[in-house]
Parts: sequence; C-alpha cells; structure tokens
Amino acid sequence: MTFDEQVAEGLAVPTDGWDFSWFAGRATEERPGWGYVRLCGERLGRAGAVLDVDTGGGEVFAEALGLAVRVPGIVRATEAWAPNHSLASAALRPYGGVVHLVDGGDGALPFDDGTFDLVTGRHPVAFPYREAARVLAPGGSLLVQEVGAGSNRELYEFLMGPQANDDDAYVDRLRARVADAGLEVVDLRDARTRVEFFDLAAGVHFLRKVLWTVPDFAVDRYRDRLRALYDHIAEHGSFVCHSRRTLVEAKA
Repeated sequence: MTFDEQVAEGLAVPTDGWDFSWFAGRATEERPGWGYVRLCGERLGRAGAVLDVDTGGGEVFAEALGLAVRVPGIVRATEAWAPNHSLASAALRPYGGVVHLVDGGDGALPFDDGTFDLVTGRHPVAFPYREAARVLAPGGSLLVQEVGAGSNRELYEFLMGPQANDDDAYVDRLRARVADAGLEVVDLRDARTRVEFFDLAAGVHFLRKVLWTVPDFAVDRYRDRLRALYDHIAEHGSFVCHSRRTLVEAKA
C-alpha cells in the first residue's frame, strides 16, 4: 500500500473504546509479566463494592469481572468521554454495573466517602489518588496500572524530536503521590515492554487512539515525519518502541 493509502486507512478506523483487536497482524505490544486483568479478577472476587476509574469502553473491567469467583454486589465505573460511556454501560450491564459520566478535568469522583472497598484503574490519563483514598472504606484496597513516564518515547520523539526526560524519577514521584494521598503502598512494579508497528496505518490509528502519545497529533501537522516513519518501516520491516507500565497496589 502507498503512503497515502495507509494514512487514509489509519484515519478511517473508529477510535471509540479500548478494543485493540484491529491491530492484529499490524502491531504487537508485549504485556507486563504481572497480568493486570488476572490480578484485578482475583481482587474483585473478594470485594463487596468496587469502582473502576476511567473505564474506557469497559472492556478490560468486564474481562476482569468475568474472571472473578464472585461478582461484587456494587459495581460502579467512571468515564469522561461520552462515546465510551455508552460502550462501557453496555459492557458492564451484565454485571450490574453503572457507569457515571464525569468531567475528567478535576478528577473528582461523584461518590460519598468510604463507599468502596476496592478501587481499580487501568491506563488512566491521570489517576486521582486523593479522591480514590476518599471514597475507599478504611482498610480498602487500590489496584492501578499506569502508563509510565516516557512510554513509547522512541515513537513520539521520532515525530516530535527530543523531549524533556525525567523518566528515571517517575517511580519515586509516583510513590510519593500515593503516600501523599494517605494510602499505604503495598506493591509497586515497573516494566518496559516491546511495541512493534508493522505498517503506517497502525501507527496513525494508534496516535489517534492513544492521544497522550503525541498530544497535538494531526496528519497534516506531522506529514513529513509520517512519511519518514513509512520509509523506516519499509526499510526495516517494522518500527520498534517500548511502552512503560507501572503497577500500584495500596491500602487505605
């Protein structure tokens, strides 16, 4: 396929939800060894009331609920983007889940203090640890998998040029944020995993879907660098970068 054909294909794919099945055969991403969905499913089986923050299309949370030995009696989620809210509502309805459409700007959670005994989040844009601590009951647990600092740095610097880099301090900053929220860190793990794009269409779709990678991404703005990416993939067979994932487990 030509450069223009691949760009057009990447632009045509809907970006709603967090279903990445379209990337099959076009891109791969290694997963961290700890297995977030499995861990989440184990903890859900012991919970009575659970909240999933920034649930996206609800696909991942629903998968974890499906692994739980017992579905919690109260299942709630938040989402800030209206198209995802509809998807998540449908995905979580079989588990009695209710999804609250929220303003993602201030991180406020529309729940009373001490409502939940488990709060989860996978790949939140900015997880609201203080709010999570507030809505957790005493002794409640938190399980979050963050997108770590510098995730896919090779990709965004290929397009944007060199960017500020304080990646090495990220884990210490994160640990401090959790502690400052009044939560006790039980486990904190950090992993860098291989990501590989086999065509430009996958790169374009990824950049549209995962907006924080290149926040001002637009094809016209980055056309020259996208053509360079197209040429790189043609020469080398793929473009390789590395995602970063950080697991946080804490208690109130």
